[in-house]
Amino acid sequence: MMQFNKTTLALAGLLINLLGLNTAQAQVLPEAVVGVKIPLASRPTSRPMTVAYVPDFNRYYIADGGLAPIPGDMDIAVSRSQIHVYGAAGEFLQSAKPGYDNRSIYFNNNTRQLETVTYNISSGAGFTPNTGIFALDLSENGDLKETSSQVFAFNPAFGDAATMPTYDAKSKRYFAKQEHSNIVRIVALDQREKVAEIRLDLASAGALHDDISDHYVAYTGISGEELAVLDVDHKAALVFDLKGKLVGKSKLPPTMKLRAQNHFNGLGYANGMLFVYHEPEGEFGTYYGFRISDQAK
Repeated sequence: MMQFNKTTLALAGLLINLLGLNTAQAQVLPEAVVGVKIPLASRPTSRPMTVAYVPDFNRYYIADGGLAPIPGDMDIAVSRSQIHVYGAAGEFLQSAKPGYDNRSIYFNNNTRQLETVTYNISSGAGFTPNTGIFALDLSENGDLKETSSQVFAFNPAFGDAATMPTYDAKSKRYFAKQEHSNIVRIVALDQREKVAEIRLDLASAGALHDDISDHYVAYTGISGEELAVLDVDHKAALVFDLKGKLVGKSKLPPTMKLRAQNHFNGLGYANGMLFVYHEPEGEFGTYYGFRISDQAK
């Protein structure tokens, strides 16, 4: 009988350990792992901004931002910034000009649409045409068209005009990093005021607000590791929970040469990876997709 009890306890302990492994919390990787590299096939039409991934077509979409209409030029009613399409392995497929000064693009799992948030979504710099959130039209095989439809007009809750918001499809909320600060606003489109405000604990990471990406915070969708910013000066991804608590740091390769523009653009989070634009690599620069968590999908 005693032997039976010991065996039973041993088996129970093993089962508990196995269950513990299966339910283990996500962990930030101490060193970021390269998942994909996308060498740009042409010079960006303006500034390389953010990256989206559409699982329906297994394609990446990289948006340029800037080049708004020239004042007084009645022939140019839209931005000349392009969006570029790449395959799963980083091969170039096409470019198109939907006509927006893109700040961030993302795939909306709720609507199954590729959407873009433009510069001045908050109208913080005064009203300008073609600002807001727009759904970009795709063909049956995933090619980007030059047509679109409006999802939402401007909303002052987004704060800074240059913010590059990221989207949580589950809660239908946006996370908008405010410049020159550690502040991230939570925004819902049906409200004209911010839902809440998160203050990232940069001090615990040994960073200051001017060390990190000024306008961009990634929403990862990973429980307990929801937010990530690029620490440009220390070449690392800093990961936080929704209370702003630092939960981990994932170092980028020390050989990367990050430049001033990495503070302001050339970032993204798509297909479970943090994207960083590496300007010195290749003729026109290269986007690196880094896995920074062992739970990324």
